[in-house]
Amino acid sequence: MGLEKNEFIEQFKKRTKKFALDSIKLFQSLPKTEEARVVGRQFLRSATSTAANYRAVCRARSQAEFFAKFCITVEEADESSLWLELLIESEIMNTKLTQSLLKELNEITFVLAKARKTTSDN
Repeated sequence: MGLEKNEFIEQFKKRTKKFALDSIKLFQSLPKTEEARVVGRQFLRSATSTAANYRAVCRARSQAEFFAKFCITVEEADESSLWLELLIESEIMNTKLTQSLLKELNEITFVLAKARKTTSDN
């Protein structure tokens, strides 16, 4: 069971990193308008922070630090959803890429929130 858990952790680190990289690509393709720049920068910050904070979760030195970092990671993923939804719903950018990123982000957020709940229950 421990090996499966470690494999999942490594795969999820790669998944959140890929999401961050795809978010950078989205940011680079945004229109060159002020509103796209403002919302896009907020999205980029929270999307890359999701990946960075998940890595911090994996390096936590105590259970309290682990839980605190998990909470931050879930918050950043949820914030990323808001900014991405704003990009789509404001019609700044509504493409296959934004739709697929939103789908991936919803899945990532679901996994993180479930893991946080499991952690808080233990």
